[in-house]
Amino acid sequence: MEELAREAGITVRTLRFYRERGLIQPPRREGRIAWYDDHHLARLRTITGLLERGHTLNGIADLAATFDSGRDVAEVLGLGEPTEETPVRLTPEQLADYFQDQATAENLSASMELGYLGIDGDEIVHISRRLLDASSELVRAGVPLDAVLSSGRQVREHADALADLFVRVLRTHTTDSDPEQLRTLAHAVVDAELSMALDRRLRDAKAADGD
Repeated sequence: MEELAREAGITVRTLRFYRERGLIQPPRREGRIAWYDDHHLARLRTITGLLERGHTLNGIADLAATFDSGRDVAEVLGLGEPTEETPVRLTPEQLADYFQDQATAENLSASMELGYLGIDGDEIVHISRRLLDASSELVRAGVPLDAVLSSGRQVREHADALADLFVRVLRTHTTDSDPEQLRTLAHAVVDAELSMALDRRLRDAKAADGD
């Protein structure tokens, strides 16, 4: 315990306190000997990093519980399936830097439920660099993260319906099942329709503001 506390830059008393609060997993025991490993050290450094970023111990405890019960990254990413997205590996501290005080246990749970986040050892894996960057930009623009995630859930439902539509049309009317062709055509149609829909909605909003 003394060696672990020294490597983490904390006191043994603090380490005991963290363990009593459930902030770190119990050590592996062999008789009367308690064995701590690199995972314990990584968690202690995460706690220190989050405290430095203004998170409370209660908030960190909630995050730790959510983190420990999170979905495995293989389940989230669907290993073996083709994808255009680039996953991003993050420490809990880096995730907190993206979303600051909105990186709460509730939002972390919602992100895992959506399949945005998975757990791989001591790291968090976000399924998509594009979604991560867009979500962070929206939060910085003033949109609460829970609203971003709620919108993401609705977008997911519509995206699934659109994907079903395109797959059904191509399988019904063509003999070419090339997934890259499907992606290209689907992107072209959806991008064009979304662009025109935004034009209409923004024009209507501007007109309403002028009334």
